[in-house]
Amino acid sequence: TLACFVLFSTSASADTSLPSIFGSHMVLQQQQSNRVWGWGDVGEKITVSIAGQAKSTTVDDDGKWEVTLDAMKAGGPHRMQVAGQNKIVFDNVMVGEVWICSGQSNMQWPIQASNDPDLEAMTANYPNIRLISVPQVGTQEPQKDFQGNWQICTPQTVRDFSAVGYFFGRNLHQALNVPIGLIDDAWGGSACEAWIDRKKLESNPRFDKLIEHWQQVESAEAAKPEGERNSRLMTGNQRPSNIYNGVLKPTIGYGIKGVIWYQGETNASRAYQYRDLFPFMIQTWRDEWGQGDFPFYWVQLADFRAEKTEPAQSDWAELREAQ
Repeated sequence: TLACFVLFSTSASADTSLPSIFGSHMVLQQQQSNRVWGWGDVGEKITVSIAGQAKSTTVDDDGKWEVTLDAMKAGGPHRMQVAGQNKIVFDNVMVGEVWICSGQSNMQWPIQASNDPDLEAMTANYPNIRLISVPQVGTQEPQKDFQGNWQICTPQTVRDFSAVGYFFGRNLHQALNVPIGLIDDAWGGSACEAWIDRKKLESNPRFDKLIEHWQQVESAEAAKPEGERNSRLMTGNQRPSNIYNGVLKPTIGYGIKGVIWYQGETNASRAYQYRDLFPFMIQTWRDEWGQGDFPFYWVQLADFRAEKTEPAQSDWAELREAQ
């Protein structure tokens, strides 16, 4: 009976599906081609249609498929249909500007904790601003999807969203008068190296000490009895590639205009290294997105510490200089 069940389960067909970065209320990047991808049965024909265009492909031997939509002008709403052996329909799809709001706690800080939170939320009636947040998952295993969905910006949905991201998006929306899509993937207290593909870090000799340190930590944890291991250390926001794999990876390739970034505090004790690490991170992101040198804006570390009467060492000042 078990053998029959295994045979049946492996031969059963799987519905056509897409990652959560695609969905109703999403915003597609204007004036550039946009990738759409998902999964299905090997050899299955997939057709993606929207705004008068239709792109077809077949599912490859790994069960994956991908099409590239032609560039579209800002506007909407549109309906996107993905047709394979089943049909998926996404409604209220807009075309405009898409930005990733990334980094650590200053970016994660929500509207409900900002100045005048009630007023900011009550006035957040922007049906053409769309929001999606990526949960904090730290892992060494590359993830292909996340739990989340696009939402229309309303007084209710904006409260838990990144305040910096929302204010940035609102300014863009008012200035450009086009739909705005904001992807919030910030993780408070995160280290820069956690946002980078570990294989790329390991292949660059400038980061040998960083990798060696973590290899020692990982070996020490593996040697401990399971009940005594620091799982938080292994699945947290410091370990190289943890956030890259668990948070960033499922969004890589989605059409964007650029990134806004707020981070640096956690790397202040190794500020000189940041001169190499931060631009390396930016370049790896641009390489993997495959859409050229998209804008990447960051906020320099704040000068909020007490002023000193005499010149002295300052890790934060060194980090600012690195930025």
